[in-house]
Amino acid sequence: MKVAVDTSLCIGSGMCALTAPAVFDQDPDEAVVVLRDPAPPAEQHEAVRQAVLRCPAAVISVTDD
Repeated sequence: MKVAVDTSLCIGSGMCALTAPAVFDQDPDEAVVVLRDPAPPAEQHEAVRQAVLRCPAAVISVTDD
């Protein structure tokens, strides 16, 4: 799995960081998503998929290897 985010469209809801904290974080100054792991291990894949579904701005994209 490869993960990408579009920080220019992020509205800072934080759902990604709450759903998959090993993969996503939030910039403390700008409140936008920070991608911690663009190629997360298999045990994080379901959490990443849930983060994609919960992102209100739809800024997370995922491609399978």
